[in-house]
Amino acid sequence: MPAPSLELDPATLAELGRFGFDPVQLETFAARVMAPVAAGGADPNLVRGAITPLVEGDVRQLPAAGSAEATRLAALGRDAARRGEVGVVVLAGGMATRFGGVVKAIVPAIGPHSFLALKHADVAARAREAGAVIPMLLMTSYATHDRTLAHVAELGLGGPAPVASFPQFVSVRLGPGGGLFRQADGTLSPYSTGHGDLTFALRASGTLDRFRRAGGRVLCVSNVDNLGATLDWTVLGAHLEHGRAVTAELVAKAPGDRGGAPARVDGVPQIIEAFRFPPAFDQDSIPLFNTNSFVLDASALDRDFPLDFFQVEKQVDGRAAIQFERLVGQLTAHLPTQFLVVPRDGVDGRFQPVKDPAELTARRPVIEALLAARGVATS
Repeated sequence: MPAPSLELDPATLAELGRFGFDPVQLETFAARVMAPVAAGGADPNLVRGAITPLVEGDVRQLPAAGSAEATRLAALGRDAARRGEVGVVVLAGGMATRFGGVVKAIVPAIGPHSFLALKHADVAARAREAGAVIPMLLMTSYATHDRTLAHVAELGLGGPAPVASFPQFVSVRLGPGGGLFRQADGTLSPYSTGHGDLTFALRASGTLDRFRRAGGRVLCVSNVDNLGATLDWTVLGAHLEHGRAVTAELVAKAPGDRGGAPARVDGVPQIIEAFRFPPAFDQDSIPLFNTNSFVLDASALDRDFPLDFFQVEKQVDGRAAIQFERLVGQLTAHLPTQFLVVPRDGVDGRFQPVKDPAELTARRPVIEALLAARGVATS
């Protein structure tokens, strides 16, 4: 049977080209769809290697707020900001499908203030506190880029936290037979290829080079919908002190958590996403959970990483559609990583993700309290 056509019309190619669409890469994705795993073969998404627990030295506990150790580390972080070495990356490529299909970054989170506005208010507050300029770098997507930049302009975001943006990449979904998936109206179904695009997009856009040329040394990364992941001097200081290329924030696992968790694979400590564990592995045996918040050494990011594209099946218009995504947490498999256990809840909590309106309503009082405690106005 001949391979399905993957040809796109010139107008579509031009539009997707704004966001780094790669037709050759699409062909490799289609080939993978058309070459299903042989009966009894291993799922290619699964981890390859021996999974063992973390060992002493892999994990550090964030010192309690107000302690002498926290104060000492915070001074290191604040001084780095004052020297112009710190930037913040906000992962803002997602659409809020559960909020009515709008750009999530611009959804009002507290009163009239959007997720993005509150993220920016935090960075600006820390910049003023340190007497520094701290750039805020937004990783957008084909679905969010234009509307996010318009929102930044509407709010006049800038000042001591100047905003720049760079888009992650795009591809188009495939059908189970490897051909182009078309929606009910006959149009293609584009999607972003995952937050694992981060280092590739930083480099391709020139953003990483500009940051480093300006004296930037470290990037603090978090999701736009996690308002607990504020810029924290103590977290930053802990990263600077241990000297590893990555700090990955973890929290105590709660019932129902499904996502990444830390373990060693063939002796290498790293984040493993839930779908990558073998079916027989007891994920509840790992008491810690990935928050998708990181501190990254900028100098370590300036190379290509062999991140996997994982095959994911989605339901679009009630039909199976296939896409391929890479994950930022997999950087921990390729760079020396320190895992940092941070508070999950309360005014010191750093993990308040919001996936739907009900969760926002439930979390709003805690989010308001923690932002107020950190000097971020929400009224």
